[in-house]
Amino acid sequence: MAIVDVEISAFDNGRDPARATGYQDAPPRMGFFTDTSVCIGCKACEVACKEWNHVPEDGLVFTGMSYDNTQGLGADTWRHVAFIEQTKSMGAQITTPAQVGDSAGAGAQLPATAGDGGDGDNPVRWLMASDVCKHCTEAACLDVCPTGALIRTEFGTVVVQEDVCNGCGYCVPACPYGVIDQRPDDGRMWKCTLCYDRLQVGAEPACAKACPTDSIQFGPLDELRARADERLAQLHGSGVPEARLYGHDPGDGVGGDGAFFLLLDEPEVYGLPPDPKVTTRDLPQMWRRVGMAALALAGGVAAVFAATPGRGAGTAVGRVRR
Repeated sequence: MAIVDVEISAFDNGRDPARATGYQDAPPRMGFFTDTSVCIGCKACEVACKEWNHVPEDGLVFTGMSYDNTQGLGADTWRHVAFIEQTKSMGAQITTPAQVGDSAGAGAQLPATAGDGGDGDNPVRWLMASDVCKHCTEAACLDVCPTGALIRTEFGTVVVQEDVCNGCGYCVPACPYGVIDQRPDDGRMWKCTLCYDRLQVGAEPACAKACPTDSIQFGPLDELRARADERLAQLHGSGVPEARLYGHDPGDGVGGDGAFFLLLDEPEVYGLPPDPKVTTRDLPQMWRRVGMAALALAGGVAAVFAATPGRGAGTAVGRVRR
């Protein structure tokens, strides 16, 4: 793909950051739609990601709080499957020890709804979600990188060039999602590349390829957004009013995400910020104000010297003669 130098003023309502970056004849923007309502927590995506991208093993240390053994995204965890346990009924699912006992007998029928705690039951549901870099339309990590290690690809994704990264770490606090991270042993920054090498040859990312339930769906972003709208309407019609889309809106604080989600609860439950905003959005205005202040200061200093043109010089000469 050819690149030309352009002045970036907008991202076409969040739909085509590759063209705004300067790619001519860019292909459709590609991304992920993760439907958490069908995630079974198998972690096949985590394994496939590590195997294909040679991501180092980061341990299988259980925290005692959850079956989630990675707890979050990091330099060595580019895909993270969250396990969230909630005290909440889940329809006809077996959610309590009492229901397990009742259903053990031949021909036993499960109750229409799980207990709500009023009869001593303790209903539990698990929310499972595979998290990943969001490949934001307005990516703050790109804005702050001083070496050009972070680049926008022709597919609209954001990639770290590890051979260019100097480990400065500016991108870490810039990310509103806390995705990008530094690898301690080499000091460089790492994150999901949306399998850029696979995209270049027409293959889907390893995590989506390995997902057995199609919870992780890959394709042109516009198609995924339309599919997500249909799925959301289906869930609402099936009596799941709490279902919602996250990162789907091109008008949000990051211009829309290249990897967005269907959630069954508030974003905070999944460890996601409720209203993410690109952290560098105000930088142009801040630099303009700094420039105006600098010009005003320089003008004031020049005015002072202009008002007393010979005073300083005469004093200096007098001192030299004495």
